Amino acid sequence: MAESSFATRNLQPTTRNSESWRSFRIATWLGWQIESNWADPFLFAVYSIIKPLSGAAILVVMYGIIAQGNFSNPLFPYIYLGNAFYIYAGAMMTGVSWAVIDDREHYKTLKYMYIAPIRIPVYLLGRGVARFITGSFSVIITVLAGVLFLHLPLDVMTANWPLFFLALFIGVVMLAMMGLLIGSISLLLVHHVGFLGDAVASALYIFSGAIFPLDVLPAWLRPIGFIMPITYWLELVRRSLIGNVAQAFPTLAGFSNMELLGILLGLSLLFGVISILTFRFCDRRAREKGLIDRTTNY
Repeated sequence: MAESSFATRNLQPTTRNSESWRSFRIATWLGWQIESNWADPFLFAVYSIIKPLSGAAILVVMYGIIAQGNFSNPLFPYIYLGNAFYIYAGAMMTGVSWAVIDDREHYKTLKYMYIAPIRIPVYLLGRGVARFITGSFSVIITVLAGVLFLHLPLDVMTANWPLFFLALFIGVVMLAMMGLLIGSISLLLVHHVGFLGDAVASALYIFSGAIFPLDVLPAWLRPIGFIMPITYWLELVRRSLIGNVAQAFPTLAGFSNMELLGILLGLSLLFGVISILTFRFCDRRAREKGLIDRTTNY
């Protein structure tokens, strides 16, 4: 394992780029096969439709009861879109981090991945792409349901699509790197910790402004939301799709779109560096302790 890692680090840049692309491409294909092979295509399609609609329905019912059916309030599209696009957070964080547990504990192949001519961090990121694809189905279905049945004020002609796709791209990369951070920690945990990605995503759901402005939180909890890049990502997604409706909320109203984009990019780079450094540390410790091929639950 050590010799393979040393050889990988000393490859020429062109060779390393080729190896990274091969690792990412194969991992993406493998991840999709794992994600979609548990049911026939029709059942998988039905599941992909019903799951996001069920989650959205719970939110709509809760809001309808609390707001007494006032769906014309700007708060509704604010929380609806936040909830819809936060699906990516759970999908990417869990998809990347779960690959460690899945390969080590279930399929018992992680040790073989380490001696294969691939780059492990890139491989783990590639495994998360399959969850991105299934998550995209859920996001699109949820948003379409809101537009068709709940009169979500989303106009495709007035939406800022360049800002949307740029923010979406940065956000997905950022979420993947956060997933790598969780996956790195999973390397050192010798028990079944498949819930870790879901647990982190669920906790950040409260602090990211996904379903309510950060001003609703107690003052001592708000800094958690302000240091998380997901907060600024969701704000940019909302602004790009529903414009002034999202800007009406005071939490980030003082920031322009470009300022929010700069903050998102800066925090994403910061979390990316932290993720890479954490992976290197956890990877080295896992090798030293013999945790790469240790199974504890299956």
